[in-house]
Amino acid sequence: MNSVGEACTELKREYDQCFNRWFAEKFLKGDSSGDPCGQLFKRYQLCVQKAIKEKDIPIEGLEFMGPSKGKTENSS
Repeated sequence: MNSVGEACTELKREYDQCFNRWFAEKFLKGDSSGDPCGQLFKRYQLCVQKAIKEKDIPIEGLEFMGPSKGKTENSS
């Protein structure tokens, strides 16, 4: 599947490959340490954000997951 921005498709492919490799070779074998794909994800995320702005895609009402999103105040 291509990315929302044509210029982001290669970054998406690189991130997907990195994540899938980490998931299969590390996470599923019990090693959840480290974040080998974090920098790739950040680059891809910035590219997508730029493409959304350039294409003037309305995103009002959408919430994006971030470090503090998805957690309730009472969860620890």
